[in-house]
Amino acid sequence: MNNATLASLVILSFVAVGFAIGQEIFWLAGVLFFLGFALMSVGLRRKRKHQQQTS
Repeated sequence: MNNATLASLVILSFVAVGFAIGQEIFWLAGVLFFLGFALMSVGLRRKRKHQQQTS
């Protein structure tokens, strides 16, 4: 999975949180919120690993 795809999934996850809150499905909003942060942490780990390899 490349960086653009991962970034798009993070953004889509947080947009879906807004939709779930609008529909008053709060459990889904919570799941999507944590999913967004989990995907973001994967991206940050990949970035840190890449920076350590290049330096």
